[in-house]
Amino acid sequence: MVQLPHTEDFSSPVHDTKVVARVGIWLGVAFTICFLTGLVSHLHQHPLAWLQFPATPEWGYRVTQGLHVAAGTASVPLLLAKLYAVYPRLFRRPVLGTVGQQLRRASVAVLVAAALLQVFTGVANVAQWYVFGFGFTAVHYAVAWVVVGALLVHVAVFLPGISRALGEGLSTPDEERLAVEEAGSARGRRWFLGSALGVAAGAVALTVGQTVPALEPLALLARRHPSRSPSGIPVNRTAAQAGITASTVAAVPGRWRLRLSGPGGERQLSYADLATLPQTEVELPITCVEGWSASGRWAGVRVRDLVALAGGSARSFVGVESLERRGPYRRTTLPTAHAQHPDTLLALRLNGAALSVDHGYPARLIAPNRPGVLQTKWVSAMVVSA
Repeated sequence: MVQLPHTEDFSSPVHDTKVVARVGIWLGVAFTICFLTGLVSHLHQHPLAWLQFPATPEWGYRVTQGLHVAAGTASVPLLLAKLYAVYPRLFRRPVLGTVGQQLRRASVAVLVAAALLQVFTGVANVAQWYVFGFGFTAVHYAVAWVVVGALLVHVAVFLPGISRALGEGLSTPDEERLAVEEAGSARGRRWFLGSALGVAAGAVALTVGQTVPALEPLALLARRHPSRSPSGIPVNRTAAQAGITASTVAAVPGRWRLRLSGPGGERQLSYADLATLPQTEVELPITCVEGWSASGRWAGVRVRDLVALAGGSARSFVGVESLERRGPYRRTTLPTAHAQHPDTLLALRLNGAALSVDHGYPARLIAPNRPGVLQTKWVSAMVVSA
C-alpha cells in the first residue's frame, strides 16, 4: 500500500506561513488589479443603461487594459509560487477532520480551482489559443466573481494566521538561536520570495512593451509588436477570418454603400460621397483586449456629422453594423458621449493611406477610450437614434 506523506515530511523552509502570507499579499494585489480593470473592460463591452463611460481621456482604456494584462501576467509565477509554498498542507491529518476544517478546505479548493482556470484562460486568450470549448468572455467574467468571492472568504477565514505571519520576521525564534551555518532557513525564504517577485516582474517587463512603446524592444514574450506591423497597427482578425474577400462589396468601392438611417430618413452613401464630406484627421490608439495597443493617424468623417446628416441630435446614440456575417461584435452600439466626440470617426484612411482590407476597408469606426473589439471594421450600416 502506498503511504501518503504527512505535512511534517516536508522539511523545506519555504513551506512556511511567513512565505505563504507574503506571496499571498502580492497575488491578492495582482488579482485585485485584474478584477477591477477587467470589470472596466466588461462594462465597456456590455454597458449598463445607467453607467456610460466617457470618451475621455482617449488613452483611458489603453491604460486599464494594459494594467489588466500586466497584472494577469505577474499572477502566473506568483500563483505557482503560492501553490508550491502551501501544497504540503494537502497532506494534513486527519483527512476529513471537523466540519469547520472541511469547510475551510472546501473554500481553499474553490479558490485554487477558480484561480487556475482564470489564469489559464487569460493566458490562452492573450495567445489566441482557444482550446477550451466555451466562450471566453462570459466564462472569464463569471469566474472572476468566483475568484474574488472565494478570495474574500479565504482572507476572512485565515486572517488571524495571516496577520501573525506578516508580523513576524522570516526567521523563527528557534532558528535565531541556532549556529550561523544552521540558520539558512531565513535566507532560503528570502531567496524564494525574491525569486518569485523577480520572475513576476521579468514576465511583465518582457510583455508590457506591446502596450508601452518605449519598452517594445524588451517585449520578447509579446505576441503583437506594433512597430513590426506594415501599417504600424497590428491586426487580430483579418478580412479572410471575417469572411471578407475580394468578391465582397467591401473590396469594391464602386459597389459598396453605407446605409445611414435615422429620424431624417434613410440614405445610401458611396465611398466617393463620404470622401466629399468634411474630412478630419486624429491620432488615436487602438487597444485590444489581449493587451497590445498602438497609435495611428486616422482620417475620415466625424460620426457626429453623420448623426446630423441622419437627422439625429446631441442626445443620439448610434448602432453600427459590419459586413461580417458572424461574430459577437458584428453589431455594436456607439454611446452618445462617443458619437458626439470630435475625435470619433468613420475612418477611411490610416497613416496617410487608404485602409487595407484587413484594417476595415472601405470604412471603419475609430473612437477614443474604447476597446478594439468595438472599433467596428467593414462598416455597412449606421442607425442613428432620435
